[in-house]
Amino acid sequence: MAEDKLTTRAEDFSEWYNQLVIKADLADYAPVRGCMVVKPYGWALWENITAALDKEFKATGHVNAAFPILIPMSFFEKEKEHVEGFAPELAVVTHGGGEKLEEPLVVRPTSETIIGYMYAKWVKSWRDLPILINQWGSVLRWEMRTKLFLRTAEFYWQEGHTAHVSAEEAKEEMFRILDIYTDFAVNEAALPVIKGTKSDTERFAGAQITTSIEGMMQDKRALQSATSHYFGQNFAKAFEIQYLDTNNTLQFAETTSWGLSTRMIGAIIMTHGDDQGLVLPPRLAPIQVVIVPIFKKDDEKIKVMEVADRVFMELKAAGIRVKMDDRDNVSSGFKFNDWEMRGVPVRIEVGPKDVEKGSVALARRDRPGREGKSFVPQAGLDSTVNGLLVEIQDSLLKRATEFRDANIHTPKGYDDLKKIVTDGWAFSYWCESKECETKVKEDTKATTRNIPFDQPTEEGTCIVCGKPSKRKVYFARAY
Repeated sequence: MAEDKLTTRAEDFSEWYNQLVIKADLADYAPVRGCMVVKPYGWALWENITAALDKEFKATGHVNAAFPILIPMSFFEKEKEHVEGFAPELAVVTHGGGEKLEEPLVVRPTSETIIGYMYAKWVKSWRDLPILINQWGSVLRWEMRTKLFLRTAEFYWQEGHTAHVSAEEAKEEMFRILDIYTDFAVNEAALPVIKGTKSDTERFAGAQITTSIEGMMQDKRALQSATSHYFGQNFAKAFEIQYLDTNNTLQFAETTSWGLSTRMIGAIIMTHGDDQGLVLPPRLAPIQVVIVPIFKKDDEKIKVMEVADRVFMELKAAGIRVKMDDRDNVSSGFKFNDWEMRGVPVRIEVGPKDVEKGSVALARRDRPGREGKSFVPQAGLDSTVNGLLVEIQDSLLKRATEFRDANIHTPKGYDDLKKIVTDGWAFSYWCESKECETKVKEDTKATTRNIPFDQPTEEGTCIVCGKPSKRKVYFARAY
């Protein structure tokens, strides 16, 4: 039916995204404005994301813990920049058990304050450091404009919080985590992100340095996909995280925090999706292969299902996440469209002719239609499919990288920059002044995304004011 058809990206990219999240069964709108219900398929995708990251965090010495969701309001008033940055987004509990609370409690928007308080209790000596703790959970920020996965009032994430004896060690931690995020984005999610440092204006509230990974979506807008922050002693002083050093002198610790959220699902949708639905990278896809048996008569069914069941068991034994679609109340065409909408990387079709020939039909999701269809022998199918999954993963990264690079331009002057950011990213020298940054934002709605670590060796001139400039920055409109 026409009303069930997905709006195309060319017609309305934003509406395409909104419809796709619902139609692909990833999430639904909750009764509270700005909140979402993550459905089992969406949660399975998030679980694959969390599993990949959790493994890397633990491999680098981090441990998981859980901290309360309610934080005393007074904690937010201890770090001036932090409270100013989060004040507009706070949800505050004033009553509990039918009575007014002595002190209002904030539903956590982030956990630096409560964790800082606890670290102050736990840290006494240099031997207690470093503390490398990560937390998986949800936070609440009272967002005005919301969009499923990209920006919701409550969202799921991990937030790492670490304390160290020196600035050097804390900065190493910040960069180590940023590298983990970059590796995950590129190799697991097939997202070609750019890592760099945020401007002072775009820095996290209370941080001395904020680093980020930035991705380009298909509408050429930027999406900040994860951040890693160095706080110096800001929070340590606010919460008195102190330790006796090797000389028995009292010192303040140096701290960091870092996070990646369910926004990553939004990034995957908007980077890889097409007009038929989701296109999921095989390494993260909840279902990597779906088997669709095709038959009309009962005698055909017996032979087809025998092969389909055998293929299912072989693929499962090979560690492939496989599903058998043996529904008998919908047509094969419906099934094809359904699994395309859900972005399953590979579809295997088994019909009577395939049984006779000892073959199966393979359809790869990254190439819809005839281009992505092939017929292969049933023998050694597990090896064939594993190879195809790797090929699809590489293909998605290559395609997204080529798209990004084709839409990043070096402006010849300020007027050129204004044109570029209407439909792409501008990469140009910038004097790093707040005035020039604000002018670009006011004139174009584009913001500085990050100052990449890879910089040209020669100096240039600021694209806005013409003053000498040492570093280039990405300007783009963003989510």
